[in-house]
Parts: sequence; C-alpha cells; structure tokens
Amino acid sequence: MLTVNSLAKSYGSDTIFRDVSFHINPGERLGLFGPNGCGKTTLLRILTGIEQPDSGSYHFSPPGLRRGYLSQGLTPSPDETLSNFLDRMTGELLSARTRLEKLAVALAATPQNAGLQHEFDATLQQIPAAAQLQGQIGEALGVLGLGDLPEETPIETLSGGQKTRLALAGVLLSSPQLLLMDEPTNHLDIEMLEWLEDWLVGSPLTRDAAILIVSHDRYFLDSVTDHIWEMNHGGMEAYRGNYSAYLRQRQERWELRQQVFESEKERLEKDLDYIRKNIAGQNTLQAKGRLKRLSRTLDAIEKGGFQSIQGKKWAEISDETGATSQMMSVDEVTQRIRALHNPVTRPPRLKLNLKASWRSGDLVLRTYYLAIGFPDEGRPLFRVPDLVLKRGECAALIGPNGAGKTTFLKTLLGKIPPLEGELLLGASLEVAYFAQAHEDLNAGRTLVEEIDNTAPHMLLGEIRDYLARYLFSGDDVFKKVATLSGGERGRLALAKLSMMKSNLLLLDEPTNHLDIPSQELLQEILGEYQGTILLVSHDRYLIDALGTQIWEIEPDQTSLRDMVTPFSYT
Repeated sequence: MLTVNSLAKSYGSDTIFRDVSFHINPGERLGLFGPNGCGKTTLLRILTGIEQPDSGSYHFSPPGLRRGYLSQGLTPSPDETLSNFLDRMTGELLSARTRLEKLAVALAATPQNAGLQHEFDATLQQIPAAAQLQGQIGEALGVLGLGDLPEETPIETLSGGQKTRLALAGVLLSSPQLLLMDEPTNHLDIEMLEWLEDWLVGSPLTRDAAILIVSHDRYFLDSVTDHIWEMNHGGMEAYRGNYSAYLRQRQERWELRQQVFESEKERLEKDLDYIRKNIAGQNTLQAKGRLKRLSRTLDAIEKGGFQSIQGKKWAEISDETGATSQMMSVDEVTQRIRALHNPVTRPPRLKLNLKASWRSGDLVLRTYYLAIGFPDEGRPLFRVPDLVLKRGECAALIGPNGAGKTTFLKTLLGKIPPLEGELLLGASLEVAYFAQAHEDLNAGRTLVEEIDNTAPHMLLGEIRDYLARYLFSGDDVFKKVATLSGGERGRLALAKLSMMKSNLLLLDEPTNHLDIPSQELLQEILGEYQGTILLVSHDRYLIDALGTQIWEIEPDQTSLRDMVTPFSYT
C-alpha cells in the first residue's frame, strides 16, 4: 500500500531523520514511537503531503488509495458544524436519505427522466449502509463523550479535548484503506481507550485497513499492533510483534551487539599486539601486511559497523574494502582502536532519583463515609467506601475524564474540604504532589529559576548539571516555562519532584507527554520507591506494573469502587 525510499528531513543544520525506508502491506498494524523530537509527526506530515522531504520518495498503491490521517489536533473549516464535518468525513453517505427525498420529489414531477431514475436507484442502494453508518456514528460519538452535542454545534466552540476526540471519530468513520494516526489516545480515558482498541480490531470500517500509529501508549501498542518501528534521532529499526515482543527483541539485539563489539575489538587488539612486536623484527613483512589489512578493516567498521566484519577474515574484509584505503601507522591504528565505542545505541534517558525521605507509619490513609465534591454544586461528585492505604502500597485511581480524580487528590492535600465524612492521614508523612496541569510551575520563570526556587542552596553550575539529568542542556536551561512543550513541562515537574523529601507520592497523570523511554524509566524508579504512592493515571501499562489496589470512580453511580489486588487489565 505504501513504499518509502530513503526519506530525509532537516530543519537548517538540525537533521531530523535520514535514509528512512519501509513499506506497509494491506492489513498490517504498525506502531511507531521514539524520543520526543525524533521526527515521528514530521514523517506522517510528509506522507500526507503537508510537508516535503529534503530527499527520497514515497508512493501509494493504488494511487487512489483511501487514506485517513489523524493529526494531533483538529482545525475546522470556518463555520463548519458537527453534521457538516461528519458528512465530509463519511463521503456524504449520511445525507443519502435527504438526497433520496429530493430525488423522489423531482421524479414525481418528471417520471420519464431516466437520469433521475438512475440516480434515485443508486441513492436507494446507499440507504442500508447509511443506516448502519448512522448507528456507528452514534456509537463512536457516545463513547467519546460527544453524543449529546446537537448536530448544528459549531466545531469552533468545542474544547481542545472535544475537537481531538471528534477528529478521531471522523477519521475512523471515513472507511480508510490506509490509516495514519498521530497520538490517537490523547484525551481518552480508559473506557474510551478500550473502545478504540476494539474498534480498530473489529469494526468493519477499519478491521481490514493497514494502520500506522504514532503513540506513546504502551498498552495500546500491545493491544493493536503486529509490528513496532522505533525511531531514534536519525534512523529507524523494525521489530516483529507488539510492544511486549519489541522489549524482548530489543534486549536481544543490545546483547548481541555488545557481544560482537567485545569479540571483534579483542580480535583487533590481538592483531595490533602482533604488529607492535614484529614491525621492526624478522617478521616485519607479515606485520606490515597485517597493518595494511587492519587499516582497511577499521575503514570497514567506520562505514558499516562491527556487524559488517563479524566472522570474516581480515583478508576478506580487505578485498571488500578495496585498494583505495591507505595503510596507517601503528600509532594511528592504535588511536583508532582505542576510540572505538560500543555500538549499542540506547535512547537518552532521564536520570531520576526518587527516594523515600524516612519511614512513615504503617497506616498512611483511612477514610470514613467520605464524599468528594465542591460545596457550591449541591451534591458530591462521588462517595467513597471506607478505604485503607498502608505503607509501601500503590493505589491507582481510575475513572472517566471529569469524574473527580484530581479533586480527590486535592482533598487529600487539604486544598478542598470533604463534603462529608473524614479523611485521616497517618503519622510521619511527607507528601509530594505531581500536578497533571503542572500548576506549580511558574510560567514567568526560567528553568534555572524554577530549580533555584526549590533548592536555593544550589549554585548555577550545579543547577545546570541537575537539569541535564532531565535532558535539558545548553541554552535550554534559560527558556521560560511558558515556552516549554508538554513533555518538557513534565520533565521539569519530575525534576522538582525528585528534590522534595517525601514518603507519600500523589501523582496525577505523571506519564502524560513523556516519550516511551522516559515512561519506562519512571516506571522502574516508582517500582523501587520505598514509600507509598497514590497514582491517578490512564496509563494501563503503568497501573499493571505498580498497582496494589485499584480505586475506580463510577460517575453513573456517583461512587468509588475499591478493587483489591491482584488486578490486571491483561
């Protein structure tokens, strides 16, 4: 369906990616991820014609392939309404009934008109499909929280999250043969995520489509993909299977490359040792011959890596390299061998350090007849059964968007009083809070000023070194918080959180906007944390890994349901 040959893209002197080649076959479901800024969105924008590559080519087969593209936002046409948008996305199939009524009136006036009769018959055949589509539209809009919107609602009046979910509904309903999706899980709660997974796998509108998905949602990638492509800055590697299969294969590749590096470098050093001992002795001719072959071998490594010389004799490598390579001196060869580095390239990782400050009491949290909400609303958002959270546990609080999860955390922090009942915190607690909206960050400050405000004893050099652990380098440390991306804000908030003394972490969507390498590390660090965690998250992979209790808010029943461990979405 899609063939891509040697695509490259740069912005000024900054190379986003180069020599990217792949193909997509009918029915394949490919997950694409990598560090923020490595070019995933740029690649999709090139494939949809929004941007042009610097070099390389791509083509679709057949050329008229129905393509659907979900970007990370929806820019509606001026004055476009909900019904106009859905008609446009579904090829006006929805308006078949209206067209049929108009054609019937026209035929009544001119019943001998063969053209009108043909159009009437063709439109009549569309009615069953239109009725089925209407049901699918109702299902999609309902699950995505858009079912109550009137058909004539101007799209410009919708919130950012509503626009994103509407864009998702529109592209799913357009019956694409090839579907390109950029972060389709943004602004979706767990119920919506599970519905989307089922739709992509089972809906007649998408189940036969080829799909390329850019996503940082590991559980979602596990559920819907059969191939994983990992982009790093510059290139891309392909893996068979879903995200879990990728993790196993990635580790195997790292171990294999490490073994090849160590064995081949040892072989080079042994040959160099022979050359040093014999270059001025009786075996000088053999030593010079080996030196020449070693020179060409180093050239081959520079061009093709250690894999290009694995298992080959020096003479074979020398012949492949050609006679153009010049023999180096012993000192030059020595320096080049010393400079060889491990070819296992891993994405840059945050260097988090979350440690419990001291041991709290065994009882961390207990509630009695608790009701959560705002006094001026007249009724609680939900009522809470009597809960107990003990030291060392991780309670995961889940529920739909707007159910009151953040309000619950702010009630624990004392920022919002309970409507009813009691909430008791245990002894010797130090609480650290990670806010989803990062409202604790001051938009007018620079990154350096934010850290200085948290730790005024640190010198500028120490602050810069500390921020580098969270992937902020060079002049980035002097950026204003207001100019940061969502992922950068998340990393800065984690940097501040790591500085706080705590033995109880309240985390509100900590993986939002983090790329997968950062999510993996955060999960690892939280798993080692010796304190207690209350986690609000839609990240099912993180919940599966850490959750010892699951607390689910059910808005329809205005209650919180306590699901005691073990619990797993899998």
